This record gives sequence, structure tokens and C-alpha cells, in this order.
Amino acid sequence: MISKSFGLLFYLKKHHGDANVHRPIYLRITIDGALKEMSIHRSWDPKRWDAKAGRAVIDRRPGRRQSDQLGSEAQALNDYLDTLQAKVHDARHQLLMSAKPVTAEAIRNILKGREVGGEKPHLLLDIFKYHNDQVKALIGKEYSQGTLTKFNTVLNHTRSFLQWKYKLDDIDIRKLDYEFITELEFWYKSVQHIDHNTTMKYIACIKKMAIRALRNGWLQRDPFTGFSLALREVDRQALTADELERMGEKTFSVARLAQVRDIFLFSCFTGLAYADLQKLRRSEISIGVDGGKWIFTHRQKTDTASRIPLLPMAEEILKRYVNHPQCMQKDRVLPVLSNQKMNAYLKEIADCCGITKRLTFHIARHTFATTITLSNGVPIETVSKMLGHRNLKTTQHYAKILDKKVSQDMQALKERLSAKPVLPGQPEQKKQV
Repeated sequence: MISKSFGLLFYLKKHHGDANVHRPIYLRITIDGALKEMSIHRSWDPKRWDAKAGRAVIDRRPGRRQSDQLGSEAQALNDYLDTLQAKVHDARHQLLMSAKPVTAEAIRNILKGREVGGEKPHLLLDIFKYHNDQVKALIGKEYSQGTLTKFNTVLNHTRSFLQWKYKLDDIDIRKLDYEFITELEFWYKSVQHIDHNTTMKYIACIKKMAIRALRNGWLQRDPFTGFSLALREVDRQALTADELERMGEKTFSVARLAQVRDIFLFSCFTGLAYADLQKLRRSEISIGVDGGKWIFTHRQKTDTASRIPLLPMAEEILKRYVNHPQCMQKDRVLPVLSNQKMNAYLKEIADCCGITKRLTFHIARHTFATTITLSNGVPIETVSKMLGHRNLKTTQHYAKILDKKVSQDMQALKERLSAKPVLPGQPEQKKQV
């Protein structure tokens, strides 16, 4: 049944304080004499408000910078109010099309993402929390602790974003659209100062929730249509053979630096990531098919098998920590510190060894892939297997680094050859008099 009357008004809420202080803006919806109000979480100067129009007064007197700025602020507010007004009409139309009672309360509930007509909305953070609870229950079976930590991080980020952008504790999953995704991307990069690739990985977690909602019929269209989650290529650094030698030969007066250096080098000669090295047990090192010592483990990140023959340098490092108390007590091959401490000490080690690259523990894995294996003729398929990659494409990123090295070496050769007056084997031309 269509309502007999419909009214919509934006107004400044009165208060008993200073009349010059900005007042909160409220939205009043009136249908058949019944009204409901809600804050729009904005405030405005009452001296610059047109009560009859329910809009901010735009004052743009020529030649006044302050007026221009105030005029821009007023225009931005009015644009926002126009958007809210359109949403009110959309909500009214939605109720009419679904044959539900059109009331001021029902429209307000739609705007706030609350239950309407007995139909409980599916909220984004609720879906997210349920997903994370399932992940938690499957740790050690299908997921790792690191995966749960990542999803919990994104859940907390999304909660902060909803407060920052919409002043909401949660949001109806149906409100997800292209604008929501792009605003989330902007928030990550400008407010949280997170780089592009990490931002895309975090937003991919939101996409997983949207896919779940689509498959359950809670969403009618994919909000990610037209949005690219492509990662940007990162210049993966690795240590050169000379830098490895300098680090290995360096004598440290501080024991903790020597210990971190050894652990880092062990990763350089095995390709183990920090998380895998931290959990590596002595029982995971045994005799392989060639009679030598091998590492038999599973990557925490991908849960894929890694079988790595130990190189002499790696074996030598292990011998140094056979009787280390921490290793004996926790059944670990090396006394690995926290990742934060490891990276902090690696900066000191780089300074001591004259290495200008920004050392992090993950560079060790890159070094194994390039300097230790691929550069020495180990086939990329073998390297991929040792690194525990699920497909060869992941390993091919390291091959691109080698292409750059080939290009640099050939460029240096070109410069040396161009500096010579005559190419080898080419007869020298006679100078013309």
C-alpha cells in the first residue's frame, strides 16, 4: 500500500551550548505523520545553513580565498546530502517493490543496514568472523596459524575502515560495491600507509567474503567486477657470491650478531623461509637417497613438501649449534630469534660487512634461488621443488633476476669492446693521409 504522505528533511540539531559551535546534522523521515530521525555523522556551522532548503549555504565571493575554501566545503556537504536523499528514495522504492510496509522506521533501518520486515541482513564482519572461526578450527589440518593471523588482521582493518568511512560497526553485505572497494584501497594506502601489493592481498580477503555471499545468494552481483587485484612486480634482491663470502668470513665480537649471521647463511644455503626454519626439528634432517644429509619438511605457507640436500656450508653451521641449550631444549636445529629481532640485527651485520642492500631474512631465500642454485646451473624445476613452490611460475620470478644480471654483464662487455679500436681477429685499417 502506497503511503499518503512522505517528507524528508535535513536539519541542525539544537543544543544549549554556544550558538557559534557547529551542530550535528540529522535526517528526519516522515511518512503518514510518523517520523524517525537519525544522525548522518556530520556537523555544520548554523550561520552557514539554510534551514528551509536543508542545505549548507554556498558563499563564493570573488577574490576571497577563504570564501572559495568555505564554498568548496559547503558544496561537498551538499553533494553528500544529495546522495543520502537518493538513498532514502531508493529504500522507499525497495520497500514498495517487495510489497513490504513503507514506514519511516523501515527506511531508517535499511539505511543503517538493520533487519527489515523480519529479514535479517547478512553483515560483512559477521560473515568474516564466522569464516575466521572455521579457519581456526582447521589449523593444522587445512590452514596454518599464519593464515588465521592474516585474516584476523584484515578483519580488524575492515572494522577500522567502517568506522573511519561510514561511522558504522558493521555493514550489510549488499552494500558492498565498486565504490566501497576503491575507498578501502584508498584507506589502506593513504591512511594506513600500506604498499600496493600488501593492500591487494588484504583486499583479496574481502573478495573471499564476497564470493561466499554470492554463492549463498546473499549478494546478487560481484562488487569486484572491474576492480583489478593485480600485483606490481617487485625487484627481488639477493646477495652476490662476494657478499656471501664477506659475511661468512666476518668475525663478530658480539655473540648475538654471529648467531644471527649463521642462521641467515643457513637459510641462504637451504632456501628455507623464516617460518619454516623456526619450526625445523632435528628429526626433519636425515639421510637422503645419495647417502648425504637432507632436510625433509613441509612449508608452513603452502603446506607443500620440501626436500633439500644440505650443502657443506649448511652442515658446518649445524655443527656449531648441536649442543646449544635452546636447540636441545626445544628440539630445533638452530636457535632462531623472532623475525623482528632477526631483521634488526641483520641491519647491523650489513653495516659491519659493508653490504649496502637492505637486508631482511627473506633475502636469504632469494639468494638461495639465484646466487646459490640458478646461477650455478641447477635446473629451475629442481629449484622449484626445493623451494616448495606449487607451480613453476612462482620460481620463474627468480629467473627474471638472472636475466637482469645477464643484461648487466653483457652491457659491461659491450662497453669494453667498444673501447677497443679493433675487434679481435679483424685486420687493422690503414689510416688515410
